Amino acid sequence: MIRFLVIVILTALLIPSAHAERLVSQLSNDSVEITSSFDGERMTFFGTIAPDAGSDQKFVTGPFHVVVVVLGPTQNRVAREKTHNFGIWLNTDQVEFDNFPSYFHVLSSDKLTDITDVTTLTANAILPEALTLATSTADWWKTAVFSPQLVRLMREEGLFGIQENGVNFLSDNFYSARLTLPSNAPPGPYIALTYVFKQGEIIARKSEGFSVRKIGFERFIALSAVQQPLLYGLVCVILALFTGWLGGVLFKR
Repeated sequence: MIRFLVIVILTALLIPSAHAERLVSQLSNDSVEITSSFDGERMTFFGTIAPDAGSDQKFVTGPFHVVVVVLGPTQNRVAREKTHNFGIWLNTDQVEFDNFPSYFHVLSSDKLTDITDVTTLTANAILPEALTLATSTADWWKTAVFSPQLVRLMREEGLFGIQENGVNFLSDNFYSARLTLPSNAPPGPYIALTYVFKQGEIIARKSEGFSVRKIGFERFIALSAVQQPLLYGLVCVILALFTGWLGGVLFKR
């Protein structure tokens, strides 16, 4: 998925680990279908921390911490500043964020700053502020001013969130985490990045994907609006005229 997610995935997969543990993980489902009655979807992430292949170790020793980062499809977003001038609210400044994740949620087994330091969290895009720094097209000062506001707006929409203690260990090396995708989850490809920490260091990581897609009549409407906008607009106008005429006829009676 374009620049930002490519960087995150390469960071997660290509950095070698000097430890002898590996992560075996799985998702409860790899596809979420949006219908007219869609009101959210609960997903489960679970896995086991095991000795690395070829290692002489038969067991792994903790304690471990797990952080799961879920990223949605990217899009370009604009954060605007409004000021009150002569009794009118006007947009006076703005910052563009290219390829910005439309959904971001973190699940962790403990408080993030107790798991590792802020530098590691930022370098691996585990903190939402790291996303704005990586995707902003403005200078650092404007980015520092507008970034918190963009994150705040995304949180208010239910699209950004951090759920500390959202990962539960069912044994010393087996974990489970649950996430409820909201009803307004954007359709498209999603990536779940799982990090295993031990004594503040990342010792294993894995990337897995799933999709959120519209089906049935909702998918037809969405595709028509994008692929045939003129026809879609004409149909909407005709339906609106017909509905107005039908309403007038019924109320006359």
